[in-house]
Amino acid sequence: MAVKGKKVIAVLPAYNAQATLGKTIDAIPKEVVDEIILVDDNSTDGTAALSRKLGLVTIVHDKNRGYGGNQKSCYTEALARGADIVIMIHPDYQYDPRLTPYLAGIIADDVCDMVCGNRIRTRREALGGGMPKWKYFANRLMSIVENVWSGQNLGEWHSGMRAYSKELLEVVPWQENSEDFVFDQQFLHQVALMGFRLGDIPVSARYFEEASSINLRRSLVYGFETLGVMFWVLLARLGLYLHPMFRPRRERTPS
Repeated sequence: MAVKGKKVIAVLPAYNAQATLGKTIDAIPKEVVDEIILVDDNSTDGTAALSRKLGLVTIVHDKNRGYGGNQKSCYTEALARGADIVIMIHPDYQYDPRLTPYLAGIIADDVCDMVCGNRIRTRREALGGGMPKWKYFANRLMSIVENVWSGQNLGEWHSGMRAYSKELLEVVPWQENSEDFVFDQQFLHQVALMGFRLGDIPVSARYFEEASSINLRRSLVYGFETLGVMFWVLLARLGLYLHPMFRPRRERTPS
């Protein structure tokens, strides 16, 4: 699939991903991706060494910064390398990297500014892929609430497979976000509040021992932090207070 002369960079936020990194890289369509950047968040296994062996651009944090902090390094490096489109792919092989051309194509064709992979095309498929029941129902509930809150209609709000346009990454102040898991929710609400075009496509997801997943306790913290983000969205919509995370870094380019 042609990507209309756009430079596509895949970024992999990694932590202890040695066991699944090779399979993930093998599944990424190389004819679409110009560069692959892996950011190792101070892993305790051989993730960084394998990344270098595979020929990836490899950045290693000298201390663990968390999932959000890892993404900040990913996007900073991708923009510095001239990316027009950035695809985030988890190196734990949970999301299907073969969707990369479609994610990139939607951005390149100027249909959306950001695209997410939707793991919940059907309940049977999601649960059949190994998604825990409690996680499925929490995802469904939160996604419904967040769609109503934001005026969007995403299939799910908690996907870790995402594609971004260069301009979106230059305008949205993601540097103001948390360095923990709630980074993703802050990002989506920033994009929605600033009027960027959001979309999603179905993506199969696999749940197995090596795939990363936060536990119930961390999920509860993440859920409450998401409600906190929605509170700041409410204040912004009411014109009472605009949190720094919702203040654009620069003006958008006129279309």
